[in-house]
Amino acid sequence: MKEKYTVVIIDDDVASALRLTDSLGEIDRIEKVLSAYNPKDGRDLVLKYQPHLLFLDIEMPGMNGIDFLKNIKNLITWPLQVVFYTAYNQYMLEAIRESAFDYLLKPYVESEFLVVINRFLCTIDLKKKEPLSLQEAFPKLERDRSCFLITTVRGYRSLKIDDVGYFEYNNERKHWYAFLEQESIQLKRKTSADDITQLAPEFTQINQQQIVNIRYLKAIEGKKCLLFEPFHEQGTLAISRFFFNDVQDRFFIM
Repeated sequence: MKEKYTVVIIDDDVASALRLTDSLGEIDRIEKVLSAYNPKDGRDLVLKYQPHLLFLDIEMPGMNGIDFLKNIKNLITWPLQVVFYTAYNQYMLEAIRESAFDYLLKPYVESEFLVVINRFLCTIDLKKKEPLSLQEAFPKLERDRSCFLITTVRGYRSLKIDDVGYFEYNNERKHWYAFLEQESIQLKRKTSADDITQLAPEFTQINQQQIVNIRYLKAIEGKKCLLFEPFHEQGTLAISRFFFNDVQDRFFIM
């Protein structure tokens, strides 16, 4: 029989908390859902019931959710996954940096909610052998930033650094594209080359229209980049004079 889980919601918006409670109540593996409407009561609930999953609002009176998480992390000695649940997407990257498991914008649609829940159930099932407490997970995540978020024309998408071979700007469509092994992803129109290179140190610009993942850089022949499989058949990846020294230095360091 599969294990059932406890969830705590901390949100000063009562209506939002009640809606989320109703959605969680439809999940058969969620056994108990508890709500608090301020950080103080939320802290008490978390420490008393030791939930498996915490939905945490960010904009709350007295203390925002990110500071709340920082303040309790040393008290969490059991495996806990945190989903930031907020109407303000400007906090997304900071939330991910603070070891959030996921991020749910409100008002949410059921399909987005189910993606988060299914990911939680799959992840916790896989980690049962050696689960990490939140306290243990913080330094681990600080050391290993293997994932990043990109803003696509459809919203946000989480990727691993090794998923992407290179990025290319399409002059006709006026968009950057991320090229994965079996698909390309159209990024949001206002995305710049600087936005991409700041996602991870491995993303290195080689000319005005192309950025490569240095992990896939196999060789530099003349001023051309040759990539490892599965991106080895990519056509022209020419390094312009302006970027050549930086690409060469990064390649040798890697």
